[in-house]
Amino acid sequence: MVRDRIGNSGLASGLVGRVDDVRALNRLAHAARRGCARSAVVTGSTGIGKSALLHAFLSGDACRHATVLHGSCEEGTAGDSLGGVRTLLGPTAREGAARYARRALVPGALAGEPPHAPAVQHAFHGLYRLAADALSRRPLVLALDDVHHCDELSLRWLDFLLRRAHALPLLVVLTQQTEAAALAHGVPAGRALADLIAHHRTTTLRLRPLTETDVAEAVRRCFPEPAAPAYATGAWAVTRGNPHLLDRLLSALRAEGAGPSEGGADRIAGSGSRVLARWARDLLDRRPPWVGEVARAVAVLGERGADRVGPLAAVPAEVVEDALTVLREAGLLAAGGRHLMDDAVRAAVLAPLDARGLSDLRTRAALLLSDAGRPAEDVAEHLLPLPWIREPWMPGVLLEAAAQAEARGAPETAARYLYRVLEGDPGSVEVRVRLAGVLAETDPSEAIRLLRGALAPSVDVRTRARIAAQFGTTSLAAREGSAALGMLEDVLGALDAELGPDPLPADRELRTLVESVLLIVGSHGRSTIAATRKRAATMTVPEGDTPAQRQKLAAMAVLTALDGQAPEAAVQCAQRVASFSQLPLKSWSLINSAFVLGLADHTDDALHELDRLLRHGRENSAVWTYSVALATRAMLLHGLGALPEALADARTAVQISGAERWAGTVVLPRLALAGVLVDRGEAVHAEKLLTGTEPVWRDPYMWTHHRYLMVLGRTRHALGDAEGALALFRECGRSLEEAEVRNAAYLPWWAEAACVLAELGRAEEAQEPAAHGTRLARRWGTSRALGLAALARGVATPGEEGVELLGEAVRELSASPARVDHARAELVLGRSLLAADDRRAAREHLRAAADLAQRCGALALGQQARGALLAAGGRMRRMTTSPLDLLTSMERKVAGLAAGGAGNRSIAQSLHVTVRTVETHLTSVYRKLDIAERAQLAQVLRSPGVRGAPAPRQVPRPRGQR
Repeated sequence: MVRDRIGNSGLASGLVGRVDDVRALNRLAHAARRGCARSAVVTGSTGIGKSALLHAFLSGDACRHATVLHGSCEEGTAGDSLGGVRTLLGPTAREGAARYARRALVPGALAGEPPHAPAVQHAFHGLYRLAADALSRRPLVLALDDVHHCDELSLRWLDFLLRRAHALPLLVVLTQQTEAAALAHGVPAGRALADLIAHHRTTTLRLRPLTETDVAEAVRRCFPEPAAPAYATGAWAVTRGNPHLLDRLLSALRAEGAGPSEGGADRIAGSGSRVLARWARDLLDRRPPWVGEVARAVAVLGERGADRVGPLAAVPAEVVEDALTVLREAGLLAAGGRHLMDDAVRAAVLAPLDARGLSDLRTRAALLLSDAGRPAEDVAEHLLPLPWIREPWMPGVLLEAAAQAEARGAPETAARYLYRVLEGDPGSVEVRVRLAGVLAETDPSEAIRLLRGALAPSVDVRTRARIAAQFGTTSLAAREGSAALGMLEDVLGALDAELGPDPLPADRELRTLVESVLLIVGSHGRSTIAATRKRAATMTVPEGDTPAQRQKLAAMAVLTALDGQAPEAAVQCAQRVASFSQLPLKSWSLINSAFVLGLADHTDDALHELDRLLRHGRENSAVWTYSVALATRAMLLHGLGALPEALADARTAVQISGAERWAGTVVLPRLALAGVLVDRGEAVHAEKLLTGTEPVWRDPYMWTHHRYLMVLGRTRHALGDAEGALALFRECGRSLEEAEVRNAAYLPWWAEAACVLAELGRAEEAQEPAAHGTRLARRWGTSRALGLAALARGVATPGEEGVELLGEAVRELSASPARVDHARAELVLGRSLLAADDRRAAREHLRAAADLAQRCGALALGQQARGALLAAGGRMRRMTTSPLDLLTSMERKVAGLAAGGAGNRSIAQSLHVTVRTVETHLTSVYRKLDIAERAQLAQVLRSPGVRGAPAPRQVPRPRGQR
């Protein structure tokens, strides 16, 4: 049995009144042993007896036949990625299964990586295998103490483990300090713990202070003679039932000879904090002065600065070790560590110092670490608690620390440092703007507030222009577009007056930047896009040689494309933006160029731009940009007929955005997911998802408003409400016309409306939207647009002429990258031929529709095609909702070989790909099938819902993807 050494807590009161809590943990252990994973959080204030309860449980009979792994998170280790997991799984590092988690068990290997990074997910799978290996032999109890000091990735892995081990004999027990939990609210580790508790219906044991009766029992255990009633009452009044304070108090009183008599009761009057401080001071006063100096140095420096204890305390190194031994024997230091046991002890050690003395000590500690060449972030952690930032060198350290935090993708940490700088210099425009930039992705509303405060009347026009440009791009996440537009127009006028007709190159770039943001913000408003497009038409098209020119070029490409004329001009602008990969990356340049390229069926280029943007988002923790880019890629993949990939992207985007404070303002991920679900045959789920986005009906932003109408219309149609769907499609068309958006391929409401009208038997009425769409399609001219126009005219035209038009739709769409639209056209043509009693031709097209829909993952469409095929006298196996329908052809091949026992290198050789490609495919398979490791593949492939699923054929790459 792998087991941490758990000794007696030594506390007289640690388990008093905790019998029910121990029993509750025992019940959870028995339930877990029966193959039902459980989790529990023991929470309470400092010294309430969490560790004592945990130790008693782990040493008891309930854990006797289990593998028990026990670890403790130390203060200051929240930034040590997977540090908490290492304290748990360290004892297993020598076992055979540890090879799967080798990288995760190396300190610093995943430093700075966000939870969704591929390297982190790979490490999670390896750690899961390590835990699964232990679970295969006997029940497993994981006990992690003081999780309020834990790092985010460790908590995310425990969540990951519990999700995948729900039917295994696993029990996870955590202890958490309530005061620290409150402070951690909103930070990554705090949110990770909240998610873990919420996801798994975790049993929470809230340890309450001891009652007077409990304190009396602890006094009885501590002293052999009977206690006076006032003694227990006084002890309870001083400690307020805190077991840790009570034991320290009773130990000190016993050492002083203050027994439980009436006289002893008089000795314990006063507040608990004063008693503890007196106990700590008395202890240190009985030792040489350098012991107290070392204790205070340890209290200030913590674990990370343990090597500087001697210089800060001004004592020799050998004396430091002696002092640490004294402190450890006195119980002030954590076992095996060089830091104080808890916050109460730290407060007692530092209590003799007044505010000035404590600030001076922390300032000296920061200077020592700075002189020793420690990273600015380590130094800054000692500056944050200071009452004010008064020394000239301090803001520089905090600014450097903020830069380091930004560089490693930790914007919230950078914000903490910048806020302290701003407190010292509230009028600093530079710091406000920089802090707003840090918060733009995580707290856009706060970023907007900071930028407003930076726009003082005294700020020069060039600085105002830069602030206005930053305000504009941030406003789209904070939904402040109207305010941004007015600000940008004012600044642009002031710039023109200031710069004159022949500005310097830097001023020209600044003006171009403001213009680009003005076009971006203006193109997002339903009421402003038409005027913005007219304004763009009067502008000179930039070359794209600078970042600002490139951003302006991409914005102009969007406005040109939405006008619906031939795509060549818009595509040329977008391609020019994409070709300047050596310039600094700007998110809106990539997302706008990708939009235009996707609209014009240049899908490879569009996906490439989105992939670049997603890499940027991952590396910089730009969560808003990442979520929007992921949703955009999901919609593009959906249009290509790659529904499994679109579904995975959309779900991830919804999960990421849902965890952020701006979740209510970003609905694009939910719209993307709902659209895919409709084609997957899950319209009920899609409607529930859309219910939470009702305000979008009145949304002033055109990108979400119109897509919401389209997705909701398709959902209503799938649920059988054809009239409701028709009303939504017409409302979408009316609103697009008001905004003067006339691109045939962008949200083709007219094709949907024509098909619904034809389905209702109102073919003549369908001719109007079909004619409207045909006019737009002939202007835009892509195969997809022309194919949809032919489809709309075909359903609106009776007889042979209608069949010919549907045949034209099939031909056009087969030449486009729109796989689902192609399948739909085949279905409509097959049904028309069946109605004309041409069963042979009908079966040919209906089989093509069913086959193509199945390969795309469009199960709803595929089932309709199969039903029509059977009605035409054809035969086809039943389609399933197997999880394997989510996999691409290559992923199924890789999964099948891996389930059969083949290694990655063997799979790579047999499929003529690289090992890295195999690893990428397996990671995608695990994500889509919601499994954690290779061993689960065989079980999934053998499940009844999978066995009958037809193997998908290789989908031919559409023209736009070649």
